[in-house]
Amino acid sequence: MKEWPVLKPLPSYGRGRDAAGGRFTSLIYGTNLTDVIVTGANGTIDGQGSFWWQKFHKGKLKYTRPYLIEFMYSDTIQISNLTLLNSPSWNVHPVYSRIEDSYGVSGDDCIAVSGWDEYGISFGMPTKQLVIRRLTCISPYSAAIALGSEMSGGIQDVRAEDITAVHTESGVRIKTARGRGGFVKDIFVRRMSLHTMKWVFWMTGNYKQHADNHYDPNALPVIQGINYRDIVANNVSMAARLEGIEGDPFTQICIANVTIGMAAKAKKVPWTCTDVEGITSGVSPRPCDLLPDQGQKKITACDFPAEPLSIDRVVLKTCTYRVNHM
Repeated sequence: MKEWPVLKPLPSYGRGRDAAGGRFTSLIYGTNLTDVIVTGANGTIDGQGSFWWQKFHKGKLKYTRPYLIEFMYSDTIQISNLTLLNSPSWNVHPVYSRIEDSYGVSGDDCIAVSGWDEYGISFGMPTKQLVIRRLTCISPYSAAIALGSEMSGGIQDVRAEDITAVHTESGVRIKTARGRGGFVKDIFVRRMSLHTMKWVFWMTGNYKQHADNHYDPNALPVIQGINYRDIVANNVSMAARLEGIEGDPFTQICIANVTIGMAAKAKKVPWTCTDVEGITSGVSPRPCDLLPDQGQKKITACDFPAEPLSIDRVVLKTCTYRVNHM
C-alpha cells in the first residue's frame, strides 16, 4: 500500500472515514473536470476489495479505503453500461449528480446522499438539485436511498422517481441527530415499487455517530418538506418508523396514495411516530395520529414539482468506440 497515492480528507468531512488521516485515491479519480464519459460494453470493474476489507476489519489502515470511481468539483459526468463489483469502499462518489438507470446490490445504502458535523457546516457546500431516476436496489441491511446521516452541509431539492427495491431494509431513510446541524428539505419521491423490507418510511433523529468530539451538541438539523406519493409495497414488517428530535420536530411531511401490504409476521402497530408533523392522504394501513389522514379528496397532496431542475435539461451523450481484434 505504500505505492498507493494518498489524498487529503474531503473538505466537508475534515478527516478520513476509516481513520483520522486522508484517503487512498480511487481507481478512477478526477477533479475539476467537465464532459467526461466512463463507459463499457456492459463490462465489469472489479475492485478486488477483499484485501482492503481485511485490513479495515483488523484495524490496520492509516488512511480511508479508496473508492472505485470518484469525481470532485466536476460537471457533466456520465457513467454508463458498467457493472461495479467488490469495491474497497463506496462504488461511485460523485458531487452534484444526476443518477439514472442504476441497478445496485449493496451491503449498505444503495444511494447515500451525505459533510460531517462541524466540518460540513464550515465547508457549507450542500447537495442540491439531485435527480435519482430508474434505480433498482437490493440491500438487505440498509436503505435504497439514504439522506444523511452526514448531512451537515445540507441536502435540498432531491427528486427520486421510478424506484424498485427488493429485500431492502427501508425504502428512503433520513438519518440525523443533535450536533449535525444542516438541513434536509424539499425532498420529493414518487412511483416506488417495494418488495420485502422492514420499513417503507424510516426517519431517525438519534443517529449519534460523529466525526470527533469537537461537534456542537446544540447544532440542530432542520428536516422539512419531505414528500412521498404513489408507492406500492408488499411483505413489509412495519409501515413506518418516524423519530424526530424532541424540541426540533421534523415538519411538513406529506405522504399520499400509498398502499402497504403487511407481512404475515408484521408488527402489531404498523406506524410509530414521535416528534414529527405533517399530513397523509389515501394511505393504507392507517397512519399515526401525528400525520392525520386528509381523505381521498386530498390525494393530490405531495404533488411532484412540474418545473424541472436545471440538471434535468442536461442531455446525456453517447460514446462510440471500436474494438480492433488482432
